[in-house]
Amino acid sequence: MPNLDGIDLQILNDLQEDGRLTNVELARRAGISAPPCLRRVRSLEELGVIKGYHADVNPSTLGFGVSVFAQVGLHSQNESDLRAFETQISGWPLVRECHMVAGDADFLLKIVARNWDEYQRFLSNELTSFPNVRNVKSKLVVRTSKHLPGVPIEEVKV
Repeated sequence: MPNLDGIDLQILNDLQEDGRLTNVELARRAGISAPPCLRRVRSLEELGVIKGYHADVNPSTLGFGVSVFAQVGLHSQNESDLRAFETQISGWPLVRECHMVAGDADFLLKIVARNWDEYQRFLSNELTSFPNVRNVKSKLVVRTSKHLPGVPIEEVKV
């Protein structure tokens, strides 16, 4: 873990909550001037602590009304087979997240679709058709009551 101080953590917390903050506002909140604040942000980016910036888009406003978590089991967990699956899913735009997991599944995918029929087509034509896929258990998201980016900065020890 990089050696971070309280100012770094304040910067991370503020950017995690609002990635559009100006450097001047970020510096004001951290209690430092703008030039050192910018240097700290660049350093956090170079260290890989800050991986990037993005807009949190509301899927339903763009017609993606269905979210599904799919637990995927593979026939083989050979490293080359795992990588082949990961390579394949990188080309499927409906798959928004992919996590290799331990337990009764090999991967947990977050998939968005316009409707249930589109998800079913994706499931049949793409996901279960991939050669190494043994089984898929779909969990339809009914409601999301909490969605926070990143990590709980307040829990990081300085």
